[in-house]
Amino acid sequence: MIDYLLDPNNWTGSGGIPVLVGQHLIYTAVALVIAGAIGVPAGLYVGHTGRGVVVIAGFANALRALPTLGLIVLLVMIVAPLIASDLAFVIPSIIVLVLLAIPPIMTNTYAGIRAVDAAAVDAAVGMGYRPLRVLFSVQVPCALPLIISGFRGATLQVISTATIAAYVSLGGLGRLIIDGRAQNDYDKMLVGALLVAILALVVDLLLALAARVFVSPGLDRRTSRIPLRVRRSAVAAS
Repeated sequence: MIDYLLDPNNWTGSGGIPVLVGQHLIYTAVALVIAGAIGVPAGLYVGHTGRGVVVIAGFANALRALPTLGLIVLLVMIVAPLIASDLAFVIPSIIVLVLLAIPPIMTNTYAGIRAVDAAAVDAAVGMGYRPLRVLFSVQVPCALPLIISGFRGATLQVISTATIAAYVSLGGLGRLIIDGRAQNDYDKMLVGALLVAILALVVDLLLALAARVFVSPGLDRRTSRIPLRVRRSAVAAS
């Protein structure tokens, strides 16, 4: 495995490791953007209005039960006769990854909105906030830690599952695993699996850092930015 990683030939060309990592990240990013565009609005609507809870729960459970490998083969068989290009393989792969990413994003968004303190919502309503302003000024900022957690979970699942794109002749790090299996090259397979794991951990770390930037310190119980002297004065005054 170390010899494979140290071989310069494996880091250059269209089948080199950097190219495969880039392809893997593209599949992941496209799937997450589409899943977010579907899952976040659905979660916001159900969480804010309380309507459709049973539907969203059933839909999420149904998507989690889908067999990804069988589904991608089925979709390729349906789409391939209609499209005479690589899109016949790209579209089914993205669809499968999107379906995999929607449940954690949608359910965490819903759960985050529903978990917002009712007193904060009532206070906003009492100040004359309209429903949409309550949602985006109060509920979404408070729910942001859970929403980002949903994206983190979806990202880990998509990165690990995007290897199936290689099963239908596409690129990505799954190419190392599929080709290694066909060639009985277990070092190549191990490198592919290791790189997928490392990529997932790195991306998850970046999302965790993003959460620290965008989430209010008061929501994740970080140290208050208010100087100690000011806090003591406020306590004494109360």
